[in-house]
Amino acid sequence: MIRYLPFIAVVTGAVACAITAIWFAPVAWALIILLPLTALGVYDLWQPAHSIRRIYPLVGQLRWAIEEIRPQIHQYLVEGELDGRPFSRDQRSVVYQRAKNASDVKPFGTELDVYGDQYEWINHSIRTKPVSHEPFRVDIGGPQCTKPYSASILNISAMSFGSLGEKAIAALNLGAKRGNFAHDTGEGSISQYHRLHGGDLIWEIGSGYFGCRNTDGSFSPDKFRENACQDQVKMIEIKLSQGAKPGHGGRAARRQGNRGNRRSPRRSDWANSRIPIIPQRVLNAFGTRQLHRRVAGTFRRQTGGVQALRRTSLGIPRHRQGDA
Repeated sequence: MIRYLPFIAVVTGAVACAITAIWFAPVAWALIILLPLTALGVYDLWQPAHSIRRIYPLVGQLRWAIEEIRPQIHQYLVEGELDGRPFSRDQRSVVYQRAKNASDVKPFGTELDVYGDQYEWINHSIRTKPVSHEPFRVDIGGPQCTKPYSASILNISAMSFGSLGEKAIAALNLGAKRGNFAHDTGEGSISQYHRLHGGDLIWEIGSGYFGCRNTDGSFSPDKFRENACQDQVKMIEIKLSQGAKPGHGGRAARRQGNRGNRRSPRRSDWANSRIPIIPQRVLNAFGTRQLHRRVAGTFRRQTGGVQALRRTSLGIPRHRQGDA
């Protein structure tokens, strides 16, 4: 019954004003407001479209009125200086001031939480040192590696010849040569375009053994030694698994290889191969994780000390149990 009180009060007021106007005419002016409200309340009670207006006659109309002015209320009464999307009120104020050619300078200090996770900085040292003009590089290879490589912190990641083509590979290697950083060959092995400009190479050996593959699809130590002993090859990357192929990775139909670039080094490996697919077979040649370390040592000895690295993609735990 409480929800009808505003409507009952309006109806009662309208009746009272109408009776009082018989003796005191100025009261009739109140009917200009009360009669439309009474008519609106009666309409709310009988209209079928909105249950809120039917259950709360007159008062239910406030929902739509407040909804109309909600953006203004939020902007001027609720929103802080740093709230708002995509631009905060503080940022909008700077735009307005600059558009009016007014000063947008603020005094020292800030309202931002500069100790929050999104704010990071490096404090300067009170113990200064001379600025080094030598490029920042990382030495890869321990005492057991007779040919350690001083690698740039930024290098060209693995993208194979079959994915890019000869012009892209040659351009990337030229950039590696000029910038003095390394160029990862990708699983497609080393082509003549990788050698064209003499940029440093990281030779990647994946599940297809491209560049060191026998005709039956097995690993070929002799072909490996032939490629790995080139002066341009600075490191060897053994890719144990990958995620960018169907199944557990490394499954590529032979017809896809035949559709590849005719200059691709993997195409020559496909030509005499009787293996219809490339299974995930790197573990077959290199064994378990303990054996990987010995294989890496063997690679270093066969290549005169070139550093060998391992790379894998982490997937479902049960698929990695055999690599324990």
